[in-house]
Amino acid sequence: MTTSVRHDEESCAFRLEHGGEVVHLDYVMRDARTMDTTYTYTPPGLRGRGLASRVVGAAMEYARDNGLRVVPSCWYVAGWIARHPEYEDLVS
Repeated sequence: MTTSVRHDEESCAFRLEHGGEVVHLDYVMRDARTMDTTYTYTPPGLRGRGLASRVVGAAMEYARDNGLRVVPSCWYVAGWIARHPEYEDLVS
């Protein structure tokens, strides 16, 4: 069963648990207003289900809701933003 995306501020990650495995997006805060998305991972058995897209979408909504800029250092996040131009305004 898929659950909601959870933001783990202490670990600087967005996580989605599914079937005992975790899809995650890691980030670092460059400063108080800039979130650098550094790494996205989906376990091989969960790929192709849109789970990483859900995680990135949740991270982008968090950034928007909190007035943050986003540095898409992770290739997956950069590609996701290119496919979702409504989030391009967040890119720093």
